[in-house]
Amino acid sequence: MITGIKGTRFRRAAAVTLTTGAVLAAGAFGAAPAGAVTTPTIAAAGGYVMNNGTGTTLYTKAADTRRSTGSTTKIMTAKVVLAQSNLNLDAKVTIQKAYSDYVVANNASQAHLIVGDKVTVRQLLYGLMLPSGCDAAYALADKFGSGTTRAARVKSFIGKMNTAAQNLHLTNTHFDSFDGIGHGSNYSTPRDLTKIASSAMKNTTFKSIVKTVTTKQKVTTQSGGYRYYTWENTNKPLLTGYTGTIGVKTGSGPEAKYCLVFAATRDGKTVIGTVLASTSIDARTADAKKLLTYGFAK
Repeated sequence: MITGIKGTRFRRAAAVTLTTGAVLAAGAFGAAPAGAVTTPTIAAAGGYVMNNGTGTTLYTKAADTRRSTGSTTKIMTAKVVLAQSNLNLDAKVTIQKAYSDYVVANNASQAHLIVGDKVTVRQLLYGLMLPSGCDAAYALADKFGSGTTRAARVKSFIGKMNTAAQNLHLTNTHFDSFDGIGHGSNYSTPRDLTKIASSAMKNTTFKSIVKTVTTKQKVTTQSGGYRYYTWENTNKPLLTGYTGTIGVKTGSGPEAKYCLVFAATRDGKTVIGTVLASTSIDARTADAKKLLTYGFAK
């Protein structure tokens, strides 16, 4: 009888040893709780996931470590534009040579805006968020900053970005650029970026733009004719490769490496998160898929 009890205990212990870390974490008292899932391993140096409806944290990995954010910065660029009082999304902005010179000088991602074209604010937001146009970011900062010179307006706009971060009570975020091409102090964290994105996703225009895979936009040329811009979302691999994906924004750079702010909705539940400093485009997409699946399982 005693031998039988010992044998049962041994077999149970062996079963626990062979199962996942999630079961081990639950203790050796039989099976794991219903719904327990294995915490995923990601390539990114930092990650954070939360339930967008409740704000409940679902996953963390160096979630409060400050890192370069690359073009995920543009989420805040768009948020600041969309927060302007009496915003007219159909107001036209004339594309300046300074915007195209800037992207050429910085070898930056661009919407290929053509000097003299008249592009609406709404179209600039598509150009900002889909092809990650730094020229579109410059145009928006110039349009919505205050001041008598372009430099003053840009500085003012970046100030609005920092004010918006402070209003969200983010203590690990600072912007020194309107597009993510930083000058030494442009940083955030996976947790903070997720909160910025969650706030931005409350805006219906933002939400509609970031889930768009491709768009064709008709603009007026300098001579009064028209042309079309066709833009594809840099987040296409996730938008087309993971059911329920609704956004949000990619980012990359020598310092930032490969970043992605992501969100998806399934069965009425939205999971939103961020990975920073992943190892490749494919790796950041794989990281996001793993974390979304984990978030929904949680």
